[in-house]
Amino acid sequence: MPEVNPSKQPPTPTIIPTPSPSPSISIPMTPKSPFITHVMTPLASPMKKAMESMQGYLDFTKLNPHDEWLPITESRNGNAFYAAFHSLSSGIGIQALVLPLAFAALGWIWGIISLSTFFVWQMYTLWLLIQLHESPSGARYSRYLWLSIATFGEKLGKLMTLIPTIYLSSGTCITLVMIGGATSKLLLNTIVGNTFEDKNDTPLSMIEWYLVFTCLAVVLSQLPNLNSIAGVSLIGAIASVSYCTIIWVVSVIEGRPVGVSNEQPEKVSGIARVCDVLNALGIVAFAFRGHNLVLEIQGTMPSSLKQPSRVPMWKGVKYAYLVIATCLFPLAIGGYWAYGNLMPTTGGLLTALYKYHGQSTSKAILELTSILVIINCLTSFQIYAMPVFDNLELRYVTKMNGPCPWWVRAGSRVFFGGLAFFVAVALPFLPSLAGLIGGIALPITLAYPCFMWIVMKKPEPYSKMWWLNWVLGCLGMLLSVLLVFGAIWTIVTRGIEVHFFKPE
Repeated sequence: MPEVNPSKQPPTPTIIPTPSPSPSISIPMTPKSPFITHVMTPLASPMKKAMESMQGYLDFTKLNPHDEWLPITESRNGNAFYAAFHSLSSGIGIQALVLPLAFAALGWIWGIISLSTFFVWQMYTLWLLIQLHESPSGARYSRYLWLSIATFGEKLGKLMTLIPTIYLSSGTCITLVMIGGATSKLLLNTIVGNTFEDKNDTPLSMIEWYLVFTCLAVVLSQLPNLNSIAGVSLIGAIASVSYCTIIWVVSVIEGRPVGVSNEQPEKVSGIARVCDVLNALGIVAFAFRGHNLVLEIQGTMPSSLKQPSRVPMWKGVKYAYLVIATCLFPLAIGGYWAYGNLMPTTGGLLTALYKYHGQSTSKAILELTSILVIINCLTSFQIYAMPVFDNLELRYVTKMNGPCPWWVRAGSRVFFGGLAFFVAVALPFLPSLAGLIGGIALPITLAYPCFMWIVMKKPEPYSKMWWLNWVLGCLGMLLSVLLVFGAIWTIVTRGIEVHFFKPE
């Protein structure tokens, strides 16, 4: 199947006149065989159709030469298992540990309703993206940005998706550096017997721990392409499922700390209460990020007319998100029951586990949990950084018309790791903006796929699919605006602790 970069498309060959392609999709066509052109007799019609069908099959599976040199698409031997591993690694992570904070503002009933609604909604938009990966004309969109450009045009497509997808990739990597470094320091404190409050008794400062984690992540990032990290994603998925399960099980078994309450706070009048609810919805939305990687994951699979990639991709995603649901719901419900109004605002359930049960819980369990969190951070860094690596190498491949030498590929990944480390040190308060970031990135997950389906598939006006996608798309955009407003209002009225170049 030809790989299409909608922003830079070659002109349609004029060897044989062909109908003009759609304005939104211009696809390089392979010239037909001269034999097919000259066989025009009625008796030869069946043979002609058969050969044209074979020609279409070859067009469908042919790769753009540039894509054979880029880390996302240079290996096309993925399968449903690889898709499940990557989806698990990107779909569940440390952001899930702050879900009880959302329940603290929403309460039991609305918290469960909101979590369930967002889960079903994002599963539907995942299905839409998987179907849109392959167009009827034979194009494959292996990058979210390329599908957006093909749908909305180059300028509008970039404007709508470039910044959110950049943050979801690079911003997540920066956050992982912070969490991985801080957890490494916490692990050492646990091993040497320090309490959670001891912050300066380790031989390395927090900045040095960030550097240690970044070096490990950069070394691991030298694996060449997205398919080559399938084993890494499997390890990360096992680690994430394990530490999520350990945390909520230990929190429930150890019992509730003194003074915990699951009652809603005193009635807050006016806009403050509304903003608390919106901020909580932003946290829930942020727990379901990962849609910016689904097209890239599907791009690692082979595809043909008889065996399109959407079949194994959807199979892998369904199993992956079944596991994700069995982690997120117990984590949110059990964590809120255990800690309620005493949930720490930073660090989530991992911080709560150490703070309230650090003395009563087995030291081995605490150490194992920290090790699993570090492993998951290292593996998640790889899959979220891969679109960044792909974009950096695209510049070289396009200019030089050849694959990147090993030293260019290694240097670009070291550069990105250093940049992520610098931002993590310079802006250590970024995790406090989870609600705001969730609102900004929400259209990528819940709104844009609906509009893409309407434009690309053109369902019959006023049909069920037409109404469903218009309603969900508009609702997603409205919700995004409200979440951003609520997060900004909360930050302005309550403030956050801002400190530059002073990670704690």
